[in-house]
Amino acid sequence: MTSSSIVGEAHPYLRAATAGLRHHTRSLTPTAAPPTPVPADRVHLDVLHAHLTALHRLLDQLAASTRPPHPTAGRHLAAAHTRLWQATAALHDAFHTLPPAHPADQDAQCHPERLPEGPPMVTICQRHLAAGHAIRRQTTPADLDTPLHGHSTTHTV
Repeated sequence: MTSSSIVGEAHPYLRAATAGLRHHTRSLTPTAAPPTPVPADRVHLDVLHAHLTALHRLLDQLAASTRPPHPTAGRHLAAAHTRLWQATAALHDAFHTLPPAHPADQDAQCHPERLPEGPPMVTICQRHLAAGHAIRRQTTPADLDTPLHGHSTTHTV
């Protein structure tokens, strides 16, 4: 077996998830002229949040198992893990800025100090709180607030 055939057969579930995301992205691309893009809704963001938190757990496991034999690669995976958390947190914030699908959900808010009110708040907020607890056990608040690749919000002259 050649190395290219091994790569092609490796990790079928990850390849299927990637193909599903590509297919979904293509299905959102407007074909009408002029194109009218479909804005995100809470259902979309909830599903994407679930995808990112699952990917976050996978990166956590890969970083932990890669770090001992390959410390540099492990550090890069740990950085990707942190950046993915930042993306997950931004997605959670975006979810709460969109209007609810049902008018009855208008007053529902995410309150980290207590249980969320009901679906879909229950799913995204509980998932986000659980992922947040996991990352805070391994990461400092300063690491979570670090900008990407050393790009700072303050500029020195």
